Amino acid sequence: MQFKYRLAYYLFGFMIGGFFLYYILGAKGAEFCYLPNCRVLKNIRIKGLVISKEAQHTLKENWVTQKDVDNTLHYGSVDFSNSNKPEKGGKLYIIEGKTVNNEPINIEVINGDDKAILKNIKKK
Repeated sequence: MQFKYRLAYYLFGFMIGGFFLYYILGAKGAEFCYLPNCRVLKNIRIKGLVISKEAQHTLKENWVTQKDVDNTLHYGSVDFSNSNKPEKGGKLYIIEGKTVNNEPINIEVINGDDKAILKNIKKK
């Protein structure tokens, strides 16, 4: 069999397999996080978020909402140069995000073994 036919069969099978995996695993909600930013955010989301008193006070000020925090935990960017520092109960991560009004915010999260604590929310 000539090379061009072998290549065509290979690409056709690869394409069918790719579509199969995309639709089957995509329907189950599978998420593939290989980059460090994605892995940290997913780890925090899986554990659930406990809100500290200081963060609750900031949320009551009405310039930031729980939805802004959730969006930051999905689409934010972890500042690794200032993060991954040991803190009581885990490691401190600083995550940069935006509010629904497009204002930049920084949230501080202590990522422990069994829970994640929202320590503080600051305007950038």
